[in-house]
Amino acid sequence: MENIEELIRESEAALARQFARIDEIAYKNQCKVMHAFQKNKIALRHFAGSSGYGYGDEGRDTLGALFADIFGAEAGLVSPNILSGTHALTVGLFGLLRTGDTLFSIAGDPYDTLQDVIAGKDNGSLADYGIAFKKCDLLNGEFDREKIREGLRDPAVKVVFIQRSRGYAWRDALSEEKIADACSFVRGCGFGGCIFVDNCYGEFVEESEPTQNGADICVGSLIKNAGGGIAPTGGYIVGKREYVDKIACRMTAPSVGAEVGSYAFGYQYFYEGVFLAPHVVAQALKGGLLIGACLQKLGFVTSPSVEVAPYDITRAIRFETKEQLVGFIQAVQEASPVDSFVTLEPWDMPGYQEQVIMAAGTFVQGASIELSADAPIKEPYIAYFQGGLTYEHCKYALTKILRKIL
Repeated sequence: MENIEELIRESEAALARQFARIDEIAYKNQCKVMHAFQKNKIALRHFAGSSGYGYGDEGRDTLGALFADIFGAEAGLVSPNILSGTHALTVGLFGLLRTGDTLFSIAGDPYDTLQDVIAGKDNGSLADYGIAFKKCDLLNGEFDREKIREGLRDPAVKVVFIQRSRGYAWRDALSEEKIADACSFVRGCGFGGCIFVDNCYGEFVEESEPTQNGADICVGSLIKNAGGGIAPTGGYIVGKREYVDKIACRMTAPSVGAEVGSYAFGYQYFYEGVFLAPHVVAQALKGGLLIGACLQKLGFVTSPSVEVAPYDITRAIRFETKEQLVGFIQAVQEASPVDSFVTLEPWDMPGYQEQVIMAAGTFVQGASIELSADAPIKEPYIAYFQGGLTYEHCKYALTKILRKIL
């Protein structure tokens, strides 16, 4: 135990400068959030629920406007009825693409749960509706400009897709600087369609968001960063009004768009969640850095390296064996406040190609802004660790993880 405490103390001392930078970013993002709250004159009445059609639901409409201002966008669609990040992305893509169009991903394969959305057979996928897909892989972590230019020569490309986070790939998340550069390059190639960013795990990690850096649409889940750990469900879509309006028509019906949509339980947790989000994201980032630093000292390879600023809340850790991988995930579960007594096993999880093991002893089921970890059971054996509502919980969990590893 003494060795573990010494390892943690040394790692914390080495990370002091990075921790200070994370706190500085959190303060700037908190100011941005506060300005949006004040601009939209958020009041107690906005927390009230609605029923039926939800006509005139001021809480819903103002929540969308609030998110739009925070993300530097023209319009926002924020709804408890969006079930997950995958659902938000699906609604967005179906809202924008039509038969004969092509979706072009310029950051490689999208996340596993989008594969059947894009190319599933007879399940209502984009492919079923005659929408094509093509991709361009990253080149050593950078956008491949020549392949992008070549892909954009196809006039059928109507949406350029960028996944900010790593998914189940061994690469760093994309920085806002890289996203801004990619958006500028795509426009420079003459592309006039929609640049669409999957922003999951990336909100409030930097001082700006994709819609402030050239993206037309930005999408994420409220049980990740933007919900601050207390939003019970939901997702957001922000961006140019013409695109948000099209997506709203897909989410509900073409005749009503964003004019309907009730939520009887009220909106307090969604407003309060995004208010807390800059601080909570900072806690998760510092916790992830500490875990990465300690594991690197023990000889494990992590991505990103702790010498590099993280651009999302996810940290990938490579293990030599399946047993090491499963043991790590189990240790995260054992250090959780909820279901700590559960022994995890890999299983056939819907939407994934391989068996997956997931640790999520969370207050909101599956909320990956809370301390969590998951991994597909395949070589190379890589665990994806994320979240932590408080730095102190991350530190506590780390002691459990290190005991198991050592």
